[in-house]
Amino acid sequence: MSHPLREAAEAGADAPKPSGLKNPGYEIFIGALSILSILNLILMYVFTDPSLDYVLMIMNVPLTLIFFIDFVYRFKTAPDRSYYFWRNWGWADLLASLPFQQTKILRVFRLVKVYRLLKDYGAKNIGRAIIKDRAGSALLMLLLIGILVLEFGSLEMLRLEADVPGANITNASDALWYIIVTMATVGYGDQYPISNPGRVLGTVIIVVGVGIFGTLTGYLANLFLSPPERKDEDVEPSVQHKLALLKDLLAQQQATIEELESIIDSGST
Repeated sequence: MSHPLREAAEAGADAPKPSGLKNPGYEIFIGALSILSILNLILMYVFTDPSLDYVLMIMNVPLTLIFFIDFVYRFKTAPDRSYYFWRNWGWADLLASLPFQQTKILRVFRLVKVYRLLKDYGAKNIGRAIIKDRAGSALLMLLLIGILVLEFGSLEMLRLEADVPGANITNASDALWYIIVTMATVGYGDQYPISNPGRVLGTVIIVVGVGIFGTLTGYLANLFLSPPERKDEDVEPSVQHKLALLKDLLAQQQATIEELESIIDSGST
């Protein structure tokens, strides 16, 4: 059975967004964070490692904050807030955004909802929306990469350096601190890898950090320096004004033609 949104995409038209769908790039970002959060929950229950637990506990702070902001954003922009909260699993979004271990599993509902919205919108429309908003989509993608690098880079750096003789990255706190200051391109030098694999990983993290902050700088510069988009009501008076000028010009030309014809007629008589 055909779907109207997909039919619009195949026809080349901009399909209307399903109710509740935000920017597709943003929805993909939230969906990816939901997968990461569920994966972290599984890792915490499967493995009993104090370093892993510490890193996952720290990573839960930004994830919880992002999910709470996402709930507030969806609640404020919902056409029907009561319907969103009670009928569209808004209450699950709220509970899933709280920093409690028992409610994190509710983030599965957020993931399912994002998947259904994107599926209804269609792959072609998603691709067009991402290309249209390249700057915002790239920023969200790099932010996602930064979160992944912070978590898994810390765990991998600790694995590479913890047992090396003379290493100064020996616990989860050291690894997290090193990844943060390296991604921020600050590089205090108090924590640093001494093994070759650790240095290779550190190089990758430096490149990722430069990419993230370079993109963020460009995005903010474009946001503040580009002229604001003109709304339809601002454009319409300008079009009507041009149409009025064109009518006046045509009237003047017609008057000139009639005057010339009159002169020609009087000269011929």
